[in-house]
Amino acid sequence: MCTVTFLPGRKGYRLGMNRDEKLTRAKGLPPQPITESGRSFLAPTELGGGTWIGLNDHGACLALINWYSVSRHATGKTVSRGKIIPAAWHAADGEAVDVALAQLPLKRINPFRLIGVFPASRVIIEWRWDLKRLTPVPHSWRAQQWISSGFDEPTAQRIRSRTFAVARRQKKFGSLEWLRRLHRSHTPSPGPFSTCMHRADAATVSCTEISVSQRVGALWYHAGAPCGTTPDSMHRLAIANTTSI
Repeated sequence: MCTVTFLPGRKGYRLGMNRDEKLTRAKGLPPQPITESGRSFLAPTELGGGTWIGLNDHGACLALINWYSVSRHATGKTVSRGKIIPAAWHAADGEAVDVALAQLPLKRINPFRLIGVFPASRVIIEWRWDLKRLTPVPHSWRAQQWISSGFDEPTAQRIRSRTFAVARRQKKFGSLEWLRRLHRSHTPSPGPFSTCMHRADAATVSCTEISVSQRVGALWYHAGAPCGTTPDSMHRLAIANTTSI
């Protein structure tokens, strides 16, 4: 269960992601810089090393949400969805993600939606896996959201989308302050459908904020519900000269 918000900028973008999980699930680990084969990457991680969001030195972001509207589940020995982003963390464009996904055992991975933001080409692609077909869906470079909910996905999408639409009329729309306020929102009331989600058995357990400009990418991480925390950490990443944002 998650909410991902994308906001385009004149020379970059901002993105926020609330991670909603069962309260019994182990807490994620704060972001740590990763360097491999001369490339750099920032991501919070699970204890097993998987992740749900990450930023690389191309300025590209990958964010993963479960696809609860697909009722089918992988059979046999499944592979964690947390392995998807680490397999493609180096990607500068959609083609590189295509190659990485083709090398994964998708038949053993439960349905997901992977959102890729590529500022060099101002392209957004969402890969949808329903256990039968992996479908890349292009999106316009405009303000938008992706929402998932294991409780009631259609209702969560309707109510959170309404909150987003109303918030877009506020002052400072598109700023980091505005993004942070949106992801702390309890509109219409604290519960399963508010952007900052609260239930007896589940809640928003962390929030990640990303801001990318021509030269620098920054990632802020809230370890806990954003309504009750300030960012625990902030990391910066130099953006490679190959980007044209």
